[in-house]
Amino acid sequence: MKKIVYSLLFFLAAVSFNSCKIDNYAEPQETVKGRIVDAATGELVLTDQGSEGIRIRLRELSWKETKVPDNYDFNVMKEGIYQNTKVFAGHYNVKADGAFIPLVRTTAKGDTLVDESKYVDINGVTIADFKVQPFLKIEWIGTPVLANGKITATIKVTRAVSPADFKAKIEPMGGYNDNFLNVTDVRLFVSEVPYVGYREWDNRYTTQINYSGTDFEALLGQTITISTSGVIPAGRTMYIRAAARINYATESIKRHNYNEAVRVDIPL
Repeated sequence: MKKIVYSLLFFLAAVSFNSCKIDNYAEPQETVKGRIVDAATGELVLTDQGSEGIRIRLRELSWKETKVPDNYDFNVMKEGIYQNTKVFAGHYNVKADGAFIPLVRTTAKGDTLVDESKYVDINGVTIADFKVQPFLKIEWIGTPVLANGKITATIKVTRAVSPADFKAKIEPMGGYNDNFLNVTDVRLFVSEVPYVGYREWDNRYTTQINYSGTDFEALLGQTITISTSGVIPAGRTMYIRAAARINYATESIKRHNYNEAVRVDIPL
């Protein structure tokens, strides 16, 4: 009986000791940050703050406990910048995924065609900027107009990457279809918060216009007028953003390209 008791006590002491070792790991203190920039214009690539926007994926390559590194994902802010201040020091692969030509492109068999991700040693404050090719560019034309509780805005949607360049970079990955370039929808997101987008929008006022096939092709580079839905009550402060997307998914998500948010005050 004594042997059983001693064995049990030894087991509990070992568990307690191992738990203490795990708890004694220092909190991650390192910072990785950067900008997502349009390679052609040098402008920040505006996005949504949810997983439907630009995602940063960290993979620590210096951790040897497992053969396959774990993915650590977080989202870019709507302005096109990111920062994570709680990262363990180490050697990392850093990758950005969004509504732009994939930085890492592979064949259907998994062979790497292009790898434009970053390999960095994160220690202290580490900067990893990315130059990307967005699918679309959305611009405000003039100033949104308010009348009778509705906001009407004029926008212009253009391709930020040419169809020829898009095909040259996407087709080698396999399964290419010309309909990937079709613009599928244009939206005017409306919210009472400044980070309005796919994750934060009021469906009472947000407007979505859907397009089939190549129907939008003739509208590229043209001015488009779009108005909010419903009637926005007086005395509200609203934020609007326009967005559009093509029929192509990055990391299995068809993501929107955005313009900047605009504040509209609804007077009493």
